[in-house]
Amino acid sequence: MIVEFIGGLVTGSLALLADAGHMLSDVVALAVALVAHRLLLRPPSDRHTYGLQRAEVVGAQLNALILLGLAGWLLFEGVRRVQAPTAVDGGGVVLVAFLGLAVNAMSAVWLHRHRGDSLNLQGAFLHMMLDALGSVAALAAGIGIVFWDQARLDPAASIFIALLIVWSAWALLRETIHVLLEGTPRGLDPREVERALAGDPSVESVHHLHLWNLASDVPALSAHVVVADEATLHEAQLHSDRLKEMLQERFGILHSTLELECHTCEPATGVRPS
Repeated sequence: MIVEFIGGLVTGSLALLADAGHMLSDVVALAVALVAHRLLLRPPSDRHTYGLQRAEVVGAQLNALILLGLAGWLLFEGVRRVQAPTAVDGGGVVLVAFLGLAVNAMSAVWLHRHRGDSLNLQGAFLHMMLDALGSVAALAAGIGIVFWDQARLDPAASIFIALLIVWSAWALLRETIHVLLEGTPRGLDPREVERALAGDPSVESVHHLHLWNLASDVPALSAHVVVADEATLHEAQLHSDRLKEMLQERFGILHSTLELECHTCEPATGVRPS
């Protein structure tokens, strides 16, 4: 980041400054990701009975907002420089951009191997990928300036970087909003989950089924389950344990709350049964 920032000032390259600014947002974003991950590991408390599992979702949302703010500045400055090009040292841009590309590519590969389904790590991976693409754009602009003396390629590259940032930030922001609004986890079909529960021999019907995410990769479920026969408390517990084990093995749902009933309850006012 420091090398690209100094290189941008020395060469007069907006593309290098854009990539350095993006790296600065990475420093902030990764710091947020680290703090969020530490919060995620905290045990539940009386105040936060589920722990702080959504801290990583909030961290990912903050990352997206940082990216959008940076993209806005890059678009404004890029358009201004396209209209009034400034002198740029193409050779210096090529050298610095190549070094940036090597570092960003290695970082992106490492994060790709470890990101899993975490929105927080996905956000960090997107930062690295965009940095690598930004370095490619800056490198291409430097080559164009060296061989064809096209100074407008530099701000054009910064605009390209900004559009990439907007695209990825919007996708990340949309996903975090989906989690915070307790939308159905990606890859889970409520009807399929309901059919799986209803397919158990001890189950007569299922209603009031709800699916949401505690964190980006921690699905949760609650449902009312009508058992086929009148069961003792011990038998009901066994039914519940078996159903929860099925939910965990088949759908990866670790947190499930099942209310066992001997007949269908009346829906509460203002609550739509599933």
